[in-house]
Order: sequence, then C-alpha cells, then structure tokens
Amino acid sequence: MRHQTSPARVLLYVLLAALTVVYVGPFLIQIATSMKTDPDASAHPISLIPHPVTGAAFRTMFGGTSTGYVDFPRWFTNSAIVAVAITAGRVFFDSLAGYALSRLQFRGRQFLFLSVLAVMSVPGVVLLIPKFLVLQYLGIYNTYTAMILPLVVDAAGVFIMKQFFDTIPVSVEEAARIDGAGVFRTFWSVVLPMARPALLTLTILSFQGSWNEFTHFLVSTEGPEHLTLTTGMANLFTGALGGGQKFPLKLAVAMIATVPVALVFFLFQKRFVAGANAGAEKG
Repeated sequence: MRHQTSPARVLLYVLLAALTVVYVGPFLIQIATSMKTDPDASAHPISLIPHPVTGAAFRTMFGGTSTGYVDFPRWFTNSAIVAVAITAGRVFFDSLAGYALSRLQFRGRQFLFLSVLAVMSVPGVVLLIPKFLVLQYLGIYNTYTAMILPLVVDAAGVFIMKQFFDTIPVSVEEAARIDGAGVFRTFWSVVLPMARPALLTLTILSFQGSWNEFTHFLVSTEGPEHLTLTTGMANLFTGALGGGQKFPLKLAVAMIATVPVALVFFLFQKRFVAGANAGAEKG
C-alpha cells in the first residue's frame, strides 16, 4: 500500500536538508576556493564556481613553485610519523592497562581506576607548562621523542578497554589457563582478539586525536623541522610564514589535511559504532 507523506515528515525532510547545507556548505566552499586564483578568492569568497579554475594552490603546496614558506610534504610526513607511533603505542599500552584494571587483583586497583577517571576530567591546557618544563628537564625538547612519548598512553583509551574487557566472560580465560597459558599469553592470544571492536574504536580515536593534536606539539617543539600539519597550518593562517592572504593555498592545505582522518573513519565506521556501543553497555 502507498503511504501518504504527512506534513510533519515533509517538514522533517526540509529541516534535515537545511542542516545538510549548513554542515556541507563550508566544505564545498573550501573545495571551490582551493581551485581559485587569489584575486577571485578575495572578490568572491563564498562562490562555488571558480573563475578561472586553477590548481596553482596545489602546485605550491607540493613544491611546484619556488615559494619557500609552505613545506607541506615535511608537515605531512611529521604528522604521519607521529600519528602512527602514538596510535600504535596507545592501542598496545591502553589495552594492557585496561586488562590489568579489569582482571588482575592487586592492592589499590580501585584507587588507580578512579585516578584514571580523574585524569580524564583535567583540561589539557593546564598541563602545557608542566609538559614543557619536564621535556626541558629530560633533555628531549624539540625531538620526535618529545612529540610522541607524552601522548603514547591515554586515560580515555584505558577506560574504553577496561570497560570492554569487563564484558568478556572470565570462563574464557580460565580455559586458557587450564591449558597452561600465562597471564600475558591469555591476554594476547585469547582476550585481545575478542576485543577487536574496542581496538578499532581506540585506533580511530587515537589516530584522529594525534593527527589533529596542536597544543602539545606547540610546547614540545620549535623550528620548522618538526612542524606538523596543525602547527604548520597555524603558522600559515596567522601569517607567521609570510606570503600574504593566500586563501586558496590555506584552504587547499586544510582540505588535504582532513583526508586521512576522514578515510580512516569512513572505512571503519560500522566497527567504530559497534565498539563504542560495546564499551558503553558496561559503563
């Protein structure tokens, strides 16, 4: 049978279409502006039709011209190195810590878990000066180690993994121990494969967070050799690197910087939602 569309449903569709325009519109303007000339971008900033269409911004970004204030390949490489290292570290260490808090019985376990929750409530901005002082004291300031080491463990990741491990029956591990498996072997070979949804969730969140990290890299490095996409774009947008307005170039850099995170999220979107729901059920 044919169902008649109600006015309320039509109004809902109109509202959803309007919200789509609000969210997608700026991204379309970004794409269009990245293919404009500088005069066209200044004269028609919100136009979706470049006149003329040009790829000068992308050629500048990838070193096709002689401008020396945008080193996009270096920025992208630094971001990739740091994001991959931090993501790998968080997935490994957060899962270890989450398993310990979920399964191992030791004195102070509940206090330690409450401490993890307390760390999650501390704004990151209040730790910037202590981070800078510690990195200087350790002698690793302005190195890749300084960029990676303080971020290699995340309280939110420990919480996600702990909550997921709580949902796995203990009987599964008891069977492995009967077969002679130790604690780490049980964790690595039996429990961890069952936690794949949570691991994928943690991987996506860790990659997204480390790729978009800004304040930590700002206080842990100096000089152009360790600029990431976020710090490099900040210098570019504020004019610290020179070069005038350059709206097409700025938006081209920002657009390419969003591609890796968007690809990772859309590729694992279903598993991401499944893992988030599984972690929330127990919480």
